[in-house]
Amino acid sequence: MTDIPQNPFTVLFSQTRQMTQDLAKAMNPALDSFTPSAFDKMWPTVPVEVLEAFWGKQFNPEGLDAKTRLLLTLHGLTIQGAIAEPQIRLAVRHAAGAGATKQEIAEAIGMAAMFGGVPAMNKAMDLAQEALEQAED
Repeated sequence: MTDIPQNPFTVLFSQTRQMTQDLAKAMNPALDSFTPSAFDKMWPTVPVEVLEAFWGKQFNPEGLDAKTRLLLTLHGLTIQGAIAEPQIRLAVRHAAGAGATKQEIAEAIGMAAMFGGVPAMNKAMDLAQEALEQAED
């Protein structure tokens, strides 16, 4: 049996990924155990006043408020699916902090099923529930 040659791109990608991981560990040994899914825990929940100032009506008084913008963001992140897990948790925390109810958060996620599929919606619902439970603790 002959060996099938590996795709040069796959080899290059694998080598580059390994070199990047080695460099990150050398710069900060704590990155050895870092997982992207924990990224949202690194960011504090922004106070509603700051959300309104930057994502609300501060610069566009006739525009959307921070809560609505965050619900729209959550909707879009849900459509993206699994690549946006930390961002979904963060958006849920901020939306709740901006005054969104659990029902409003669930509706924003539920509407995304039509565009991102039911599996993406289910995953986002699970992430939202976890984020809300952690926020209550």
